Amino acid sequence: MSGTSTINYARADGIFKSELPGAIVFIALYIPLLIHNIIRSIRQPTYVLIMLAVFCTIRIAAFAMRAILAGSSTAGENLNLVVAEGVVYSVGFFGLLFSAYTLVLDRSVDYSGGGPISILRRFMRERRLIRLVLLIAVVCGIVGGTKAASSSSAEQNTGTTLRRVSVFIFLVITVMLVLITADFAWDEHKAGTRSKSTSFGHRYGLYVLTVIALLCSVREIFFAATSFNTKQQNNSHLWYPLAATPEFLAVCLFAVPGLVPSRAEIAAGKQFEPEATELYGQASARQGYASHAGGYVDNGQIGYASRAGYANQASYA
Repeated sequence: MSGTSTINYARADGIFKSELPGAIVFIALYIPLLIHNIIRSIRQPTYVLIMLAVFCTIRIAAFAMRAILAGSSTAGENLNLVVAEGVVYSVGFFGLLFSAYTLVLDRSVDYSGGGPISILRRFMRERRLIRLVLLIAVVCGIVGGTKAASSSSAEQNTGTTLRRVSVFIFLVITVMLVLITADFAWDEHKAGTRSKSTSFGHRYGLYVLTVIALLCSVREIFFAATSFNTKQQNNSHLWYPLAATPEFLAVCLFAVPGLVPSRAEIAAGKQFEPEATELYGQASARQGYASHAGGYVDNGQIGYASRAGYANQASYA
């Protein structure tokens, strides 16, 4: 009798030997980024830099597992390893996404006024709430991955659903990142703020943050669009340019000098935030006053002309 055939889950999910060089290349690319972010987080211990170091560590681990699955003809038969690679890669996005979100909040000043839009803006600026939602996505991804490795079809279906929930939660927060970055740009435009610093990150940080937000969007839209087809999601011709590369480029952009503020700069920004908000309100009020004053001058000139005409008529009489 012939031996029982085994299933190579990695091949079934679309991970093939041809992508082994790509996985090795990304490991090599992330190692210097990890070292760089560890050094920066030691010299300048901010949440953003610490999370970037953690993200680079997770990415190295995920690409190492992917390289093993791609290069070995038997490793893919271990369902737990296949599931672990997918879970580690998916939930690891938390570090990059929340780092970008935190950085936008650290660099921006809240000029919120009143009305429904103000409520939405305040909601998007609630760090603890955003972090909690992202942690829920991480938990869903981990629990979903655990259930996906079960022998029960019901558990597997539950696991697949939880993993999709995780992906779409990440997508919602990514969209919010784009919105809050656009809101930051609009605030700077209205306030007319321009940095006089010679640092590239200080002067053009808004543009860098916009690119980071768009790169995160490309990654997460791809994952959401392929969440119902794992084999297509793992297709190396799509996965590397639409998932791996945008993440790597986004992490590289965090290294722009002056982009990530120090704790002292963050504290100084929060200290003067009420004053900045007040100045912004005064500027808006002055613009409104100038408009009204212009109207008064015009009305005065019209009235003066009318009075002059009336005087001329009186003299003729």
